[in-house]
Amino acid sequence: MLDFFRNHQRLMMGLLILIILPGLGFVGIQGFSNFFDENAWVASVNGHKITRAEFDSAFRQQVDRARSMLGSQFDGKMFDTPETRAAMVDSLVQHRAMADETQRLHLTASDDAVRRVLLADPVISSLRKPDGTIDVDRYKQLLAMQGMTPAQYDERMRYTTATEQIPGSIQSTSFTSKSLAQNLTELAEQKRSVQGLSLRAADYTAKIQPTDAQLTAFYDAHRNDFATPETASIQYLVLSPSAIAAASKPSDADLKKYYDDNIQRYRTEAEVRASHILVNAPKDASAADRAKAEQKAEELLSQVKAHPDQFAQIAQKNSDDSGSASKGGDLGYFARGQIAGGKAFDDAAFSLKKGEVSCIVESDFGYHIIQATGVKPAVTKPFDEVKDALAKDYAAQQGTKGFADDAQGFTDLVYEKSKSLQPAADKYKLTIQTATVGPKPNAQLPQDNPLNNPKFLAAVFASDSVKDHNNTQAIDVGNNTLIAARVTDYKPSAVPAFDTVKDEVRKKLVADMAAGMAKKEGEAKLAELQKSKSTDGFTSPVTVSRNDAQGLPSAALSAIFKADSSKLPAYVGVDLGADGYAIYRVNSVEKPATIAPDRLAGARQQIAQVYAQAEMEAYLDSLKARSNVKLSHASTQASSN
Repeated sequence: MLDFFRNHQRLMMGLLILIILPGLGFVGIQGFSNFFDENAWVASVNGHKITRAEFDSAFRQQVDRARSMLGSQFDGKMFDTPETRAAMVDSLVQHRAMADETQRLHLTASDDAVRRVLLADPVISSLRKPDGTIDVDRYKQLLAMQGMTPAQYDERMRYTTATEQIPGSIQSTSFTSKSLAQNLTELAEQKRSVQGLSLRAADYTAKIQPTDAQLTAFYDAHRNDFATPETASIQYLVLSPSAIAAASKPSDADLKKYYDDNIQRYRTEAEVRASHILVNAPKDASAADRAKAEQKAEELLSQVKAHPDQFAQIAQKNSDDSGSASKGGDLGYFARGQIAGGKAFDDAAFSLKKGEVSCIVESDFGYHIIQATGVKPAVTKPFDEVKDALAKDYAAQQGTKGFADDAQGFTDLVYEKSKSLQPAADKYKLTIQTATVGPKPNAQLPQDNPLNNPKFLAAVFASDSVKDHNNTQAIDVGNNTLIAARVTDYKPSAVPAFDTVKDEVRKKLVADMAAGMAKKEGEAKLAELQKSKSTDGFTSPVTVSRNDAQGLPSAALSAIFKADSSKLPAYVGVDLGADGYAIYRVNSVEKPATIAPDRLAGARQQIAQVYAQAEMEAYLDSLKARSNVKLSHASTQASSN
């Protein structure tokens, strides 16, 4: 399967576009009550307008998601098309229609359902304290960073949960038959025994001696193949948090204030190592049972005080905490809040000196006797020791804040001072850099390099930049990065004279003619073999499957599995382009052994998911047809951002 992905990268890119756009999620498409001019919105659903800003935000999110998924295989140009923008608009329209339908059906989510969704979120789960409860203060801080209160976030989750009920019901009821899954799995795992016969284009090159007339004709017919690409020499500025941080030169006073404001980062809290003896007495136990447990704890405390050196043995024999009893009651080192005994336990443990034993400590679990076996006082690293790290942290903070503060001003300045980048460089303390770029991304540069951004390159080679030498607009290339450039020199694409590239023309023509000869002879040979059924000239048989091509080209594998298995041996021919032509003899078909139940179950689940997706798309289409949908004339135009 992985080989299939590698051999069909462009196909998989297209499929990912189709998968990602509908995967926007039924969230955030609510409350559209603002009405703007025609260019400020992209669609209207039942009177609710989807604004251009919301479209741009959603589109950027999906492109960023695709970039993170695909890495070096990401091609931004495949997203920057009218078709993908139209798909995004359609996705937003569907989500808005779904929101209206949810409201029409009076669907909602209970408090318990919202609570389950929240607790299932791994980010929120990470906020759990040792006793299993959520750290409310950290939860509020996390939401505040998103500009929300807990009440607002609860309502968003309630809305999301309610809206997902319809698609969830459709998808959960989809199924596929065992026989269909069996047949499809057998086809996927089928193997075929094949032999190959290759007619390599390279074997024909020595026979080809093109004339000057042929070379000239080929050159005239393929002039653009020999053209040198257009290039632009540019000056450019990059505004990003890291660029702003690099220009930040904080004073000692700045760093000292930052140190004081963030002192907890450089402070190691006090820890104590303790052992304990627990006598179980749950808080819901009867008064008599708790009194009995307390009396037992008092007796154990007397033993400990009489023989403090035997604390571990007494704990091992008598403690009801099975987790620590086997270790003599040892709990290891811990800070405040890390032990489930609560505040009373912490207060007692942290009041002890090494070797001291506490009095009876009551908690929700029962009665404890605690002995301190080690103490680590709180330590705050001095300013001078962390000064270098402080400078980096401070610069990073200033960079993030500075980018948020300066992005709009930077954008305005490069536009207003359109004949030079120097004013923006001076104001924002940025370095003007230089480069030579072409209209297409440079494969030798990292994919995420701003100079490889298709939108940026389109702006560089726009008429306003090339002819008038005006600054480009500040281009948002993602990851909180803006780039603006100015063309200082432009070289258009040019076709060299024939004599200059004659050797290259000869090489390409010979290769082209050799591939043609290999194909012609290969097709003739194929016709002959289909009659004679001969095995002469073929390689030894190999067994291939859709998941194991044995090194065969993807085009060859496709042809082999399309061959009619009812008429064996079967012969198929494959044009390999510049590599020549290949013929394959399919000798036999091997069906897979009995498919394991777990594999069959997995196949049924995958097929059911495909059916569920199709049913969901059909439902959304019908829902959209029932809705009052109006598209703006600007709905598929490129964003101006």
